[in-house]
Amino acid sequence: MMRQCFLGLVSVFLLASCSLHSIQDTKSQQATISMPLLHGWHEGKEVRYITTDVSDQAVAKAKNANYAPRLRDAVPHYPKPPQVKTVLERVYAFPNQEQAWSVFASVPEPLGYESQNTHYSPLWLMYVVVWKDPNKAKELTSEEAILTAEDQGMVTIERTDIVLNCPVIPFSLVD
Repeated sequence: MMRQCFLGLVSVFLLASCSLHSIQDTKSQQATISMPLLHGWHEGKEVRYITTDVSDQAVAKAKNANYAPRLRDAVPHYPKPPQVKTVLERVYAFPNQEQAWSVFASVPEPLGYESQNTHYSPLWLMYVVVWKDPNKAKELTSEEAILTAEDQGMVTIERTDIVLNCPVIPFSLVD
């Protein structure tokens, strides 16, 4: 009788254990997707990001992203006083392909959940950088370098109304 009771308890334990294991397997399985991991610059260091949504249909198509025209609602009315902060940060793009990587004005620092950067936002207002003489083009890896090139008359910078959702992805930075 004691042996039957013991075997009964073992059976219940094994059944419960298998059921729990099955529930844990279901919870631990996560759906995954593949997205292009893009490269950009921030203060001379490489950053990686994804582009998920763009307010301009042609840019969304070029970036294989969702067309999201309502993102334009985040653009404030200009001229905007400098003290008025918005959810948008600046990202500098090079439409004539003199430079493949965009330049971001801010990134989470440190990357990931411990970020202390209160200026970072994954929503970007695109600024277009054009070299006046494409033969003098060089890689610009920071906002400061872009603004210096503008001050020196080497590039023009034009603010657009194109808003992009491009979260910076946490990864180990190698100096």
